[in-house]
Amino acid sequence: MKKQNLIIILIDGGRLDWAKNSDVFNDMKTKSAFFSNSITYGPHTISAMHAIFSGTYGTRNGTNSYWSTYEFKKDKFKTVTEYLKENNFFTCADLHSEIVIPKQGFDQFQIHEHSDNLTERHNQLLDEMYRKTNKGENFFLYLHYSTIHNVISEEVLKKYNNFSKDYFENKKQNYDRYDKEFNNAENYLSSILNKINSLQLDTNSLILVLSDHGISIGEKFGERAYGAFCYDYTIKTFAYILGNQINPIEITQQVRTIDFMPTILEYLGIDPDEDFEKMDGISLSPLINGNPMEEKIAFSETGNPLEDKKPPKKPNIKSVRTSKWKLIVNEYNDTKELYDLSCDPEEKNNLICEFPEIEKELFTHILSHKQSN
Repeated sequence: MKKQNLIIILIDGGRLDWAKNSDVFNDMKTKSAFFSNSITYGPHTISAMHAIFSGTYGTRNGTNSYWSTYEFKKDKFKTVTEYLKENNFFTCADLHSEIVIPKQGFDQFQIHEHSDNLTERHNQLLDEMYRKTNKGENFFLYLHYSTIHNVISEEVLKKYNNFSKDYFENKKQNYDRYDKEFNNAENYLSSILNKINSLQLDTNSLILVLSDHGISIGEKFGERAYGAFCYDYTIKTFAYILGNQINPIEITQQVRTIDFMPTILEYLGIDPDEDFEKMDGISLSPLINGNPMEEKIAFSETGNPLEDKKPPKKPNIKSVRTSKWKLIVNEYNDTKELYDLSCDPEEKNNLICEFPEIEKELFTHILSHKQSN
């Protein structure tokens, strides 16, 4: 029996709050399983995407920072690409850098330039994949929409540092800049989804649309974009799964982006390879089918550069999160933060030392995520 194809569309730097207020994303919501509370492992692309592709945290797979792409333990952790390649899928990626996802298993690995028209480029790739299906082949297509990232890199990261008052004091400019770029992402996504539908690839493909992390518009002094802290505006992401086996549903329960890989494998009928280490993520199919699942604590970490121009080699901020509580451990200055997210979603009121039992329980979970050798 021929398996479903897989299409992953990544909106790099896509914010959940913008997606919730978007006509394009809300239309997609009516046709998908929409995860409105998915938590990324890393609030920057490299560690976030290696975690998604392997279903494992960077503490285990080796890619836990901006600098550790080539430390990914490919002999121990199998990627979604490798699973599909072994199941006779043609595998293709188009992205802006060769270091943001694991390369192994791809037949075609294309790098686009900042100036490329991604709408045209990715529509052409969908035409190519359509021709594959006409020949009876399955495919996996990874499309990385990098324009938000590129603009933030040029207009924010290269222009300001994490303590530039002229950035943080100009919230309207920051808002308008991001809003313009998210609108461009909406136009891109609308075109890509229309192309998928016109080619009828929606009838034989599992489609995952997601963001890897959010982006600051100046919420917290000390983080002009992303990757410096573990606050919700960067670690909360969006995810939509579409397919003919998926009934529309919004899933508000907290999930983790490491859960998407095992979910994909289950829907494609592919068993985990016991010759590799077990994934940290679990399949979300019960939630998609409207059944209850125990909520898992989400772990995230990043490396705050502070005054340095480059992030550190190893993470120095760690956080664990439930749907109600979040504990952040700032190793760089030996402080902790505890937030009651149910009444303080903007994380303004640090409750550290006020709930010692909750703090102790969450800190124990952080300690369980020590970097493995």
